[in-house]
Formats: sequence, structure tokens, C-alpha cells
Amino acid sequence: MNTSVSQLEIIETEVVVLGGGPAGYPAAFRASDLGKKVVLIDPEPNPGGVCLYRGCIPSKALLHVGAFLDEAKESQHFGVTLGPAKIDLDQLRSYKNQVVQKITKGVGTLTKSRKIQHIQGLGKFEDSHHILVTKTDGSTLKVHFQNAIIAAGSRPFMLPAFDLKSDRIMTSTEALELPDIPQKLLCIGGGVIGMELATVYSSLGSEVTVVELLPQILTGADPDLVKVLENKLKSKITFSLKTKVASLSLKGNQVEALLELEGGQKTPHLFDRVLVSMGRKSNVDLIGIENTAVSVDTKGFITIDNQCRSSENHIYAIGDITGNPMLAHRGTHQGHIAAEVICGKKVEFNPLTIPSVVYTNPEIAWCGLTEDQAKKDQIPHQVTKFPWAASGRATAVGRTDGLTKILFHPETGQVLGVGMAGINAGELLGEGLLAVEMGALASDIAHTIHPHPTLAETLMEASELFLGHCDHYFVPKKK
Repeated sequence: MNTSVSQLEIIETEVVVLGGGPAGYPAAFRASDLGKKVVLIDPEPNPGGVCLYRGCIPSKALLHVGAFLDEAKESQHFGVTLGPAKIDLDQLRSYKNQVVQKITKGVGTLTKSRKIQHIQGLGKFEDSHHILVTKTDGSTLKVHFQNAIIAAGSRPFMLPAFDLKSDRIMTSTEALELPDIPQKLLCIGGGVIGMELATVYSSLGSEVTVVELLPQILTGADPDLVKVLENKLKSKITFSLKTKVASLSLKGNQVEALLELEGGQKTPHLFDRVLVSMGRKSNVDLIGIENTAVSVDTKGFITIDNQCRSSENHIYAIGDITGNPMLAHRGTHQGHIAAEVICGKKVEFNPLTIPSVVYTNPEIAWCGLTEDQAKKDQIPHQVTKFPWAASGRATAVGRTDGLTKILFHPETGQVLGVGMAGINAGELLGEGLLAVEMGALASDIAHTIHPHPTLAETLMEASELFLGHCDHYFVPKKK
């Protein structure tokens, strides 16, 4: 009689990180750098998560191509006429994939250099000290851990009514695969992801319609900044605000969308493809969290304290799975905090501001208080706006469509919030972000010599406006 029983492999570790995205792998790296034995569980061949594989990085690669195409079309203004662009879709996909592969391979190399054990598979909590991993080859093993960091992320949200089981209905994941360049594309949702992908497909040649239920695209962004973007895009993207998509149905090789306006009027429209961009949902339902005592709120997010600790002291959570804002840089910072707390450091996640950037063309970027927030919370503030039409650099490169806007405390001059709309606004925001975090004053920025001519000068000149003088923009003083 054969009495042998196959034993499940059990791996012992000090720290296990569940999820290898921009929150998870920095957490694993930091814990390893501080001397901990670390196991990282992720289904991809190399860490990177949605951000590197199906989000931030591939979308920025395509947005770069789109911006290049837009600039080529506008070059006639400079006296340079270029012929019609010919797009090789296979080569474009290859370029995007090469970008992804290069970065993820680099992260994989860094993982190995730190001697972190990367288990390629999906993990579920068996209890509060064990995670059962189903590896990509079908085998299973168990990880016994002293501390766990949950970084399992999120996935695109899809309304069941819109899920027609057709490749004509896309989420951001499918849209970034560039199945084709549809003649007519409907984008349901005017948030960050929707606007970035609408920009990509519009630049590639699609007729894009953006439908948004609310009265403004990019809800939460400053209306003054959003207006800059809308003015630039309205010639090539149709915006239908205060509009609901009542239904979707397949009509041959097209999708019929029944659009319902604010007054209740419904009209059918045909599209070749539909992008559903209505936000993302937590992956908390996929990781066996019910087998632990970790608390989850009504929206499906893990509740944590300011050290990223869950209701179980040895289990931490970071990134999208802990709620909004679902931003890679927020998750990365949380990952560092969680790892450092585990290693005994006295730190906490307590930023004054988390920056936001919309990588459209032009870009929108902001940090700290917005004007609407300041009014709502009755926070004393004074606003200055410097239009890029008054910028020498913006004029020289033919991009005077931008705006720099700063909120100051009216008495102390402290920088409360910074917003920018224009080319490279995301790159320019760093100075404003540092000003908010460090409690800088208008005089600190205004008296810092900025290189000329640059777009960064607009921050200096907006600060000078608060102080009552500005060389390149005149605002009459109030009596």
C-alpha cells in the first residue's frame, strides 16, 4: 500500500508583497534594502503591474506619438509643410511593446539584484499568516509570512449593461493594444484615462466623441485649466456633456449607442468601437481577504492607518486597493512607508498634497488646493493667473494656449496650490509641488532667478503678480 503523500512546498519569509505594481515592487525593494527577506508574488514575468504593462507607460508612449503627429500637422504655421502621415500600426504596437519590455525587464533585473524571491503567480490569503500561490505553470505553493504588504491593485470597471461580449467594446486595457484605428470612436467617461485615450485615438485619425454625465470633463480639476484643454481639443473631439449613454447594442460591425441628453431626449448614434472609461475597481475580491481579519469598507477598499497598517497589525495595504486617488506615485510612496514601518522606522504617510497630471495635449497638472476647494472650505486665498500668451518661450514654440495659476494665502503669501495647463505641464509642476510641501512664499519663487526663456518662468511671473508687479503681464491695481 502506497502511503506517500505529496507535500505542498512552504516558503518562509519575513515580508511577503502581494502584487508587483508601482506600489508593490518599491515596497519589496525598500524592505530588501533594509535587510529583510522578501517574497514578491505577481503573475507577470517581471514586476511592473498595470502601470508598466497596461497603463501609465504604454499610454505615455502612444501619447508621445500622438503629440508628434499633432505637431506635424501644425507645422504649416511655421512655414514647414509635411505630407500626410502614414501610420504603420504593427510598427507602432511594436514600439509601444518595446518600451514596456525594456522597463519591465529593468525592474526584473533590479529584483534579482536585491535577491528578492519573485514567485510568478496569483496569491490568495489562506489565513492571516499564509498565502496560497497558484503559479503560472499550474503548480501551487504556500508562503508563510511574518508581515504582508497587500498591493493587489485595481482593474477597469465595466457596467454589466455595457458588457456585450464583443471586441467592439473596450476598456483601457484593450484600447492600449491598438486593435485598429476606428473611424468613429465613442469614449464613455471624460475622466483622466478617458481623455488620454481619446487624445491618442484622435491624433491617430479617429473621429472621437466623449460622453460625460457631469457638466465638466476631468471632474475635480480646476475649470480654468480644463477650459484650456477643451479649447485646444474641441476642433477634433466632440464633447457631449450632461449626457448619459442609455444603452449599447450591436449593429453588424458597429455599436449603436443611445445617447440621452439632460432634458431626456434620446438619439441613436453608430460607432465602430466604444471605450468604456468609467473608473476602476479594487481587486480586494480576488485575494481571499475574507480569510483574514482585515477590514474592508463599503466601496471595496482596505482601510488603513497613516502607516499603511490594516486592522491586522502585521498586514499592510498600499496603492489602488486602499482607495483614491488611484495614482502610481501615491502607491510608490505608500510602499516605502509600509516597508520602513515594518523595519522599525518611525514614519507615516502624511503628504500635504498628492500631484495630479493629465497627459493630454496640452497637459493639465495641479497640486495643493484648487480654487473650488478653497471656496468650498472657506479657506482665505488669493489667485493669480499668468497666461502663456505673455511667455516668450511659449510664443517662440507656438504654444501660447497655456495657463499658470497659483493660490496664495492673502496675508502671508504662502503657496497653497499650483495648477498649470500647457505643454509639459507635468514636468513643470515639480517646482510648485515643492513650494506647497515646503510652505514656500510668493517671494521665494519670485526672487528665485529662473532661466530665460523658459516655461518655468511663468511660475515666477505668477508669483510676481501676487507681489504687485510683473514685467510681462499688466493687471491694473484695484482702487
